[in-house]
Amino acid sequence: MLIVAGLAALYALHRLEQFLVRDPRFALNGPEGSEDTPTLQIQGAAHASQRKISAVFEPDFGRSVYLLPLAERRDAVRAVDWVKDAAVLRLWPNRVLVRVTERAPVAFLALGPSRYALIDEDGVILPPAPDRFTLPVIAGVHASDPRPQRRERVHRMLRLTRDLGAEATAKISEIDVSDAENLKIALPWDGRVITLLLGDHDFAIRYQNFVRNYPEIKRRLPEATKLDLRLEDRITVVDQ
Repeated sequence: MLIVAGLAALYALHRLEQFLVRDPRFALNGPEGSEDTPTLQIQGAAHASQRKISAVFEPDFGRSVYLLPLAERRDAVRAVDWVKDAAVLRLWPNRVLVRVTERAPVAFLALGPSRYALIDEDGVILPPAPDRFTLPVIAGVHASDPRPQRRERVHRMLRLTRDLGAEATAKISEIDVSDAENLKIALPWDGRVITLLLGDHDFAIRYQNFVRNYPEIKRRLPEATKLDLRLEDRITVVDQ
């Protein structure tokens, strides 16, 4: 009796699986799908191409969502430009929901004369976007650098901007991270561009020291545009 019951259960599971595979009610963009009510839904894709994300699921159109390889499709969506992470959910009877988490640019990266790209915290270079981003240019990072190196240098910049805070960071035009022991920032100040050498720690304290003492620096050395703030008891003018 146990053997018969087991065989009956296996047969029932097989019949159920065949029902889920073959019944058109479970097909992605099947009987309930139309241009007005698509059964593939994409959320969170503001910059990532919805057309490219949708193309990932083209092999599944007309097939039961039961057959959808969730992990494989998630990996493919994560390879689309601007996508940082994604979740692919199967919603019965015939819907698939794709939730996208997009990458957030943190700086502009110079690609050549008058050519710039966006770069995120992971060192990923992003395609152009129609948005207007107010971000500094990061120097000391190149598109040809290995991604782990780009990521490490971007993190240097983020450590500096977190210490400085949003108000001071908004004034910066360029951050040079080529020397891990001496980060440099350039910012428009009083009608000219000032370069500040900030070292590798106490960025906010050193920046505020510059703000506090700049009127006196300008009075004594009106042509000075490059200042070393790494010494605790003085500000040094660097030869141009």
